[in-house]
Amino acid sequence: MRRKALITGITGQDGSYLAELLLDKNYEVHGLVRRSSTLNRERLDPIISRYRKSGDDRIFLHYGDMIDSSSLYSIIKNVRPDEVYNLAAQSHVKVSFESPEYTLETNAVGVERMLEAIRLEYPEARFYQASTSEMFGKVVETPQTEKTPFYPRSPYGVSKVSAYWTVVNYRESYDIHASNGILFNHESPRRGENFVTKKITLGLVSYLKNGHILRLGNLDAKRDWGYAGDYVVAMWLMLQQEKPDDYVIATNETRSVREFIETGCKILDISIAWEGRGLSEKGIDKKTGKIIVEIDSNYFRPTEVDLLVGDYSKAKKRLGWVPKVSFEGLVRTMIEYDLERAEVSSIGKS
Repeated sequence: MRRKALITGITGQDGSYLAELLLDKNYEVHGLVRRSSTLNRERLDPIISRYRKSGDDRIFLHYGDMIDSSSLYSIIKNVRPDEVYNLAAQSHVKVSFESPEYTLETNAVGVERMLEAIRLEYPEARFYQASTSEMFGKVVETPQTEKTPFYPRSPYGVSKVSAYWTVVNYRESYDIHASNGILFNHESPRRGENFVTKKITLGLVSYLKNGHILRLGNLDAKRDWGYAGDYVVAMWLMLQQEKPDDYVIATNETRSVREFIETGCKILDISIAWEGRGLSEKGIDKKTGKIIVEIDSNYFRPTEVDLLVGDYSKAKKRLGWVPKVSFEGLVRTMIEYDLERAEVSSIGKS
């Protein structure tokens, strides 16, 4: 019998890649979407259209919300999914400082609501929780593993730590097959425009085309960046295991925001040099003398997370998972996508 999966956050970056993966594996895919005045399905609609054109209608969308218990109970009861992937979240760290209550309500209490719906309506379902490297925050050891203590530095990180322990509690208390995927930063052409990597790739293409200046915050923050398409495979693998567990998903490499910019410039054949220090630092085009990058204090967080790098040894050993797309390959795919969208005919030319 065909397996059924429910994906919350199906319209997001990870949700769209996961939906594609599961459809390719012959799943019936159900997605939770929020009612709103505008549709936000630009990532998902091409996938739905592609399958429906071939007469293969295996994706279904349901209205609901992580802050509405009744909708979650109803969906679990009616769909009876074999697997539930909780990717829904208020996922922007900077926004979490501005909307801490909403962030906690959605990311932390929402997970408890979903697990309680599973416990009462269909406890056979296997559950995946999208945890995050932001839980490590002010890191106490490098690299970070499944045993590294959490030290969150934002309401977002706090909300995810709460959700993490809720998953562990339901697993141990009610024998629910529930796993946490502690995913380090993962990007793609489908990344939201309010995230720094997408700001960089869009900004560099905009500079190339129109001479616009890219404004950013902390250039020295270091992250472990992987490819979202690789990481959704790890999510799926976790729910195929006999026993649930928690896994770090990462690349074992870390690079700064500055290095991300420099890699993008190299791909675009832009020669960048850094001038000044602190808030007065600028990235200058060595060929033209024009400003490419400026520092804007508005983009700094109240508390910074300076360094994140994960050790995915456990996932490699237990799941057989390894990242496939390199850092430069990731930046290149994002740049090429944004070039095409901006109708820039080729790299380095407009």
